[in-house]
Order: sequence, then C-alpha cells, then structure tokens
Amino acid sequence: MDAKTPRGLLRAFDSLEDPRMDRTKLHSLTDVLTIAICATICGADGWPDVALFGKCREKWFRTFLDLSNGIPSHDTFRRVFILLKPDDFEQCFMAWMAELSESSGGRLVAVDGKTIRRSLDAASGKAAVHMVSAWCDSNEMVLGQIATDEKSNEITAIPRLLKLIDIADAVVTIDAMGCQKDIAKTIIQENGDYILQLKGNQGGLHDQTVELFDQCLRDDCLGVDYTTAKTINKGHGRIEQRTIWATEDVSWFAEHKRWAGLKSLVRIRRQRTIQGETSDEYHYYITSLPASDPGKLLTLIRGHWSVENKLHWSLDITFADDTRRHRRGYAAENASRLNRLALNLLKAEKHQKASLRAKRKLCGWDQNYLLKVLVGPPKKKLDA
Repeated sequence: MDAKTPRGLLRAFDSLEDPRMDRTKLHSLTDVLTIAICATICGADGWPDVALFGKCREKWFRTFLDLSNGIPSHDTFRRVFILLKPDDFEQCFMAWMAELSESSGGRLVAVDGKTIRRSLDAASGKAAVHMVSAWCDSNEMVLGQIATDEKSNEITAIPRLLKLIDIADAVVTIDAMGCQKDIAKTIIQENGDYILQLKGNQGGLHDQTVELFDQCLRDDCLGVDYTTAKTINKGHGRIEQRTIWATEDVSWFAEHKRWAGLKSLVRIRRQRTIQGETSDEYHYYITSLPASDPGKLLTLIRGHWSVENKLHWSLDITFADDTRRHRRGYAAENASRLNRLALNLLKAEKHQKASLRAKRKLCGWDQNYLLKVLVGPPKKKLDA
C-alpha cells in the first residue's frame, strides 16, 4: 500500500466485527466495506451497481485491498449489510469522521429525524426505519446517527445520540419533539447548550410563555426585561422579516428548576410577503443561552433548518435515500449510513468547486480525485 492509499479508511473499519460465519467468508469485511463506500460516493444505486463498480475498478482496488477471491458478488454485499450491526458500524463511522477534523467550541449541532420511506415492509409488519442525525452546520457534516422504528421514538434516541458525539461547548438545536426535560439535562451534562422549540407537547410551559410575550408586547412587558433584534431578507419576489424577543425572566414558571440550565425564553415572529400577500408565524423556544445577544439567538435558530436544507434534501435528491427498497435486517439503516458517510466526505473536499452531483460524477471518472475524497483534508479545527 503506497502513501497515497486511504489508510484512514482501512484503519477505521479494522475493528468492526464481521457478522458472517467463518466458513462462508470468501471476501474480507474491509474489502466489502471499502468497495461499497467508494461505489456509493461514485453514484452506485443498489448492490448490483456496487458489485459492477468493483469489477470496473478492480485493478485500482488491488493496489490497496486483498481481493484474494476477486470482487464480491452483489449477493455478498447485500448479505453483509443485512447482517452488519448498525451500532458497531456507527462507532467506526464516528471514528473515521474524527480522522477528518477536530471539534471546537461554539458550533451549531442540529438534531433531527428522517424516515426512510421505502424501508416500510407492510407484509411482515415492519415499520419504516427512522434515522435521527446530528448535523454540524459549520462544516456541513453528520456527526452521528441512530435508527429508531418510529418517529415517536426520537425522544429516547436523542439522548443516546448526544452521548455518542462530542457536544462540549456546542449549541444543540432540536424541534418540538425533542423538547424534553431529560434531553435538556443530557445536553447540560455533556457541557453543551441547547435551544429547544416549544409547542403543545409542553402545554403548561408553552401556553404560559405565549401569554408572557403577548402581555409583554401589549403592555410594555409589565416591567419584564427583554432584548430584541430584527433581520430582513429579500429575494425571488419574497420579503421575509424575522423579529426576536428574548427574556431571562423565567423564575415565574413554577417548574423552571426542573429544566436543567434553563436561562431564557424566546419568541420569534416570522413575516413573509409574497406577491403582496403577507403571512405571520410565531415560534417559541427555551434555551440555556443568555438573552443578552438576541441577534446570535436568531442566527442559531435559523441555522437549525440547515439539517433539512443541506442534509435531508441532499440525501433525497442526490443520493435517492427515500427510493431504495432495503427491507431485510439492517440493510436500510446501513445503506443510509453509507449515504451519509459519502455525503460527509464529499462535503469535506473543498478544492473542487462543484455541486455534490458533479463531485460524484468526477469521483467515478477520475480515481485520483476519488482518492483525494477518501483521504480527506488535513486535520484541523472547525470554525466556530
């Protein structure tokens, strides 16, 4: 193996337990995983595509893989990813991501879930797989992910995910599903901060927060101290104005001490004008951050939606995550993890100024560029 081969890739998955029986192994697990990862980066859609890609690039793969029995068949790829334990795969995934960069304070980590719709198997009563991901907005990478059987199980999955990744000094944003006392406690225990959206699932706190801000705006806040800020964005025939109000006066709420680290309540008014028609929306949040910098709070809350715009959209449009029919064993979540891993590596490669779709094509056309993507950039701290 020469100096230009992806040693980090091989090291990261070296400790992964092979789920197959010894007598059935014709190909090493490292060979199977490496070819599958490379094929996914280059646009392979399904296990037959992965095997075909391996055959097309066999000469190159032989420069750093064993391949004593040639390229695995598509059935071998399918069988391995059906059996491979997702938690173990996730640990190796995170170890490889640590090879690419180090964490730094102040970054935004958006946590959100996405259902792999075609993993639903109604005939056997198996629910669609729901993946909960932690997305780092500053470097546009997935830090970690956990699968659940249903969206409602996000509540138990999120604390597990947060304990797997490094959130020290980070700001974790979660939608209303994750506005739970245990989740807030986990974030504080892991030395992070949180911004959690409030909705009807926290009836008492939500209703009283709405009432507080309604009175604030109508009666000059009744002596309650608050901060405010505003942004205006224009483009594509649309004007969008966001106004934030934040207060650290939380002592009036009887259960405020049960919310670990709770420091401020936040209300955001979102006004959109499109072709002369104006709509108003109000959103409410609790946070462990102070109210002294409302502009920063507004930026962080808006930044949460990068998980939808940059992660989920890319997975569906560029990687066709929702259209793949993996229904047996762990195939659906492991295939989705391959997509996220490929997305991370393509995002980390900054020299080629091109779309994700174009980068995938270029990896397929130019094995030197594929190698550059696999090796990743020099290790450095992420910008805050």
